[in-house]
Order: sequence, then structure tokens, then C-alpha cells
Amino acid sequence: MEAILSVLVGLMTASSVYLILRGRTFPVVLGISMLGYATNLFLFAGGRLTLNSAPLLGQGIEQYPDPLPQALILTAIVIGFAMIAFLIVLALRALRDLGVDRVDGGEEP
Repeated sequence: MEAILSVLVGLMTASSVYLILRGRTFPVVLGISMLGYATNLFLFAGGRLTLNSAPLLGQGIEQYPDPLPQALILTAIVIGFAMIAFLIVLALRALRDLGVDRVDGGEEP
């Protein structure tokens, strides 16, 4: 399972880098969003899944899941959502002001 997850994170990262390097603003925003999802999967894989563990303290089970990756992923989701919303507004403002949907603001080739 770790091999599949690592390949998935690698493919998502590679495709997000490809999208970030595109000339239009929508693929750039999509690539940044996908890079955030790949980072969240990487953090989730770093937390390791513990089977038969207690979700709360004091239930008589000796194993407890690590709460740090869960907190990091929840924080990353909130920050990623705010960043994507800001980038969409910024792209729409650039489209309105410049009249083109290119990252560098140049004319269509």
C-alpha cells in the first residue's frame, strides 16, 4: 500500500508541476491545488495508520494514533482553500484588467 501511495504522490506532484508551468492562469491554479493535495497525501502517509487503536484516551487500549499528522492535514486543507480562493480572485482580476488569460500578461501566440 505504501508503494501505491508513494507512486500516487509522485504522479500528482509531477502533473502539478507540469500544470504550474503552463501559460494560462486556470491550469496554474489547478496545479497549485493539486500540489496541495499531494502534500496532504504525503503528510497522511507520514502519520502511519494504526489499526485497533483507541480514538480517545482512557478507553483501555494501549495504542493511540498520532494526532500531529491529522492536525497538520486539517490546517493545510484550510490554508489551501484560502490560497486557492485568493488565486482565483487574483486570476479573475488580472483577466479583467489585462484582457488576456495568460500568466505573463502577453498576447496570444
